[in-house]
Amino acid sequence: MKVAGFTFIKNAIIYDYPIVEAINSILPICDEVYVALGKSDDETEALIKAINPEKIKILKTLWDENLKQGGQVLAVETNKAFQAIPIYYDWCFYIQGDEAVHEKYLPIINQAMLHFNSNKKVDGLLFKYLHFYGSYDYIGNSSGWYNNEIRIIKNNKSIYSYKDAQGFRKNNNKKLSVKPIEAYIYHYGWVKNPKAMQRKQEELNKLWHDDNWIDKNVLKAEEFDYSQIDSLMKFTSSHPKVMLQRIANKNWQFEFDLKHNKTKIKDQLKQLAFKLFGWEIGYKNYKKV
Repeated sequence: MKVAGFTFIKNAIIYDYPIVEAINSILPICDEVYVALGKSDDETEALIKAINPEKIKILKTLWDENLKQGGQVLAVETNKAFQAIPIYYDWCFYIQGDEAVHEKYLPIINQAMLHFNSNKKVDGLLFKYLHFYGSYDYIGNSSGWYNNEIRIIKNNKSIYSYKDAQGFRKNNNKKLSVKPIEAYIYHYGWVKNPKAMQRKQEELNKLWHDDNWIDKNVLKAEEFDYSQIDSLMKFTSSHPKVMLQRIANKNWQFEFDLKHNKTKIKDQLKQLAFKLFGWEIGYKNYKKV
C-alpha cells in the first residue's frame, strides 16, 4: 500500500500557518507529500523545502484572482496538488495548513487504509474534529463547528475538492461514500497571535466576499477580538508532538469564562443529540457506508 499526502499553502509566514507542523504530522505514514505552493510574499518556499527534501514534492502555482469569490481558489489549489499525485498511489491524505494529526492516531489511520484498500465501495475515510479557539487550551463546542470531514481519499481522479475545499465530491457532484474512523484532526485555524489573526481575517474574507461586504462586516482593528464567541470548553488532553514547540512559543494570553454561553436553544439541542447519540442534524458533505 502506498500513501501520498497533499496540501496547498501561500504566505504561511505572514499569516502564521502551522504548515510545517501539518505536513510533519502526516509524514510518517506518507511516502511523499505534494504541496501546491502559491506564489508568496514571504519565505514560505524555503520553509516547505526544509521539511524533508526527499519526501516533499513542490508544485509552484499562481492563484487565479478571478476565482476568489466563494473560496473557489482554495479548491482549485487543492485539486492541483491531488492531480499531481501519480497513479501508483493507493490513498491520498489531505491536510490543510492549519490542521494536524496527533501521532497516537497514526496506527489507527494506517490500519483503516489497509483494511479498506480493496473495498471498492469506500471512497474515503471520515475524521472527527477538534476546533481550537483563542488559545491552545480551548475548543469550540457549539454546533457552528463541523464535527466530521473527509481527509483521506482513494487515488481516484474523478474525485475533486468541493466548493471552498471543505470536502470532496466525485463524478457528477456525487457525495463520497466514506468510513468513519476513530481519529481526530486538530484544527488550529482560530489559534494565532491576535494581530496575525486580524490580518488573516481581513485577507481570507477577500476569498469569499467583495470589498463592500468586507467594509461592512470585517472590523478594522489592530488585533482580533477573540471574546466574541458563543461557547467554549477546556481542552484537557495532549497536543500532537509536532505542535509542542509552537505552543511553547505562544506570545499572547486568552482566557474564557466557561459559564459564558450564547448558544441558541436549537443549537444546544443539536449538540446534545450529537453527544448522546452521535446524530448529525443538518447538512453532511458525505455518505457513510
